[in-house]
Amino acid sequence: MGYQHIEVLDQDAIRTITLARAGARNAQSQALLDELDQAMREAAADQSVRVVIIGGEGDHFSAGHDLKEAQASRADFSVEERWAYESLRYFDYCMRIWDFPKPVIARVQGACVSGGFMIANMCDLVVCSDDAFFSDPVCHTLAAAATEVLIHPWVMGLRRAKEMLFTGERVTADQALQMGMVNRVVSRAQLNEETMALARRVAAAPPFALTLVKKSLNRTLDAQGLRTALSAHFDVHQLSHMSDEFAQVKKKGLAQAIQRNKSGDSA
Repeated sequence: MGYQHIEVLDQDAIRTITLARAGARNAQSQALLDELDQAMREAAADQSVRVVIIGGEGDHFSAGHDLKEAQASRADFSVEERWAYESLRYFDYCMRIWDFPKPVIARVQGACVSGGFMIANMCDLVVCSDDAFFSDPVCHTLAAAATEVLIHPWVMGLRRAKEMLFTGERVTADQALQMGMVNRVVSRAQLNEETMALARRVAAAPPFALTLVKKSLNRTLDAQGLRTALSAHFDVHQLSHMSDEFAQVKKKGLAQAIQRNKSGDSA
């Protein structure tokens, strides 16, 4: 199918899916998320694809969910409407990346914020540029209980996750490497080349064996309670939208939170 908000490119057995809203720092509109999910479904069904790379066009990977769109189209959602929208487009779409039957590599540069953090950390491997940073400031900016998918402690450790979420501060590329959240840090100029080289190395393995070992590795975290914890947090996140604190943010305008978070349109 034709896409308007993402770009899809095949090179050998590697499919690169690029978020293509560079003018909005790849803020995740409904259309972009729907297209990304559809592209992932197509890649899963295509036997010629062995590895998928998810990247972002321009200076940033993604500044998160598009709050301007949310303010315009979803500010008056009922509890039921918000639940249906976010459980599908935020939680389910993310978990489909986590459960994707082939290896997925995130290629991250610049801002990787909130909803962008969720998508990148659903991937199996992360390669980032040395100017990349990771952030989830929504507890401060939106009075929300972090993002919908609380992958943070699973990829960076409990205490670092608490520090990140409690303070809203950024994690640099080097810090992310030290804590094991990313696999490699390279220069911006080398990011595409190094990510593709890693993807080719992974794609050289027998595909069914990769599928099985990925399933077994993910089950290691399932056995530790990952899915139960993520599902429980989604419920808590929904509850935070009913708080007086969130009501005050919404009254001022969700998009105003963007100005308090200089990294972009995040949620």
